[in-house]
Amino acid sequence: MRSFADLDRTIGSVPGAVVNQLRVIDIGRGTEVLYRNQLPGVLDTLARRARVASVTASSEIEGVVVPDHIRAERIIEGKATVLRTRNERELAGYRDALDYLFQKDWRPLNTGLLLHTHRLLFGHTAAAGGVFKLHDNVVVDRGPDGATAVRFRPVPATDTPFAVAELVDRFNAAVLRGAHHPVLLIGLFAFDLSVIHPFEDGNGRVARVMTNGLLTESGYGVVRYISLEQLIADTADAYYQSLLDSTHRWHEGHGDPWPWLAYFVNTLAHAYETFEERAAADRKPGSKQARVRDFVLRHAPPVFRFADVRQALPGVSDQTIRIVLEQLRAEGLISVDGVGRAAVWARGRVKS
Repeated sequence: MRSFADLDRTIGSVPGAVVNQLRVIDIGRGTEVLYRNQLPGVLDTLARRARVASVTASSEIEGVVVPDHIRAERIIEGKATVLRTRNERELAGYRDALDYLFQKDWRPLNTGLLLHTHRLLFGHTAAAGGVFKLHDNVVVDRGPDGATAVRFRPVPATDTPFAVAELVDRFNAAVLRGAHHPVLLIGLFAFDLSVIHPFEDGNGRVARVMTNGLLTESGYGVVRYISLEQLIADTADAYYQSLLDSTHRWHEGHGDPWPWLAYFVNTLAHAYETFEERAAADRKPGSKQARVRDFVLRHAPPVFRFADVRQALPGVSDQTIRIVLEQLRAEGLISVDGVGRAAVWARGRVKS
């Protein structure tokens, strides 16, 4: 679409900070291959954890929340036979779309793939998935006083099929040309898809799940092991600000892609740094307590049970988990309500 009309002008001059982060990403890509060959068991554990985090985080960004974390995990793992609410059905839809795009045989990238991905997102609901929007839409910003202002006007509904097809064709051509870094091209694709806003609902989720698929297909498979969606959710203010800055005056033809691309590249670089930390920790002797501590403080839900930690960290003994939980409780970082299997632990909420 618009960003790909003249790539040499759009991203021909890459800011130094972005160049440095791209270097981190490419070094991390090599490390990822090394770990994939040497520590497949460790990566399987990271992948299971990241899958849950990606589905829940991307959904929560759009206000789709299943409050019961254990229930959400059962849905993502396919163990819940009945989906009770719309939120649960949409959670299952993102799971299906993510799993599909992590397959090796989804190529080629075309309009049909985007429609199929959207259909998967809403496949468990009564919504009309797999069709482009039928009405024009606008993206608005809401101020503290409740007043709204138009951020940009996406492509009209009548022009959407052509705009999406043009974006796909130009992206594929740019990849084949190989003149620009693939991570920048994928970031631009996600950005243009978002600002085209081709669907009535689910535009952000389609863009994020397609980003995972395109990165993996291009050899940047870290998104299988570290949830990019979770990193975005953790930096939601910066995420929305970068989109706001890059879409400013977009509908007038004066948008600047670099605020968004800088955020995107920085987030992917952070994913590789996190991947290196976690994979390295899993191969160091005596690191199992550190793994438990990291999970409880950074990745467990705010309220969790002993079984949640056990499930997230296969290979770590119950005794090690108990030791760390007691250490964290003594440090005032977590609290506990109840005893034994019925005990419920809470992060950042200590009883007096």
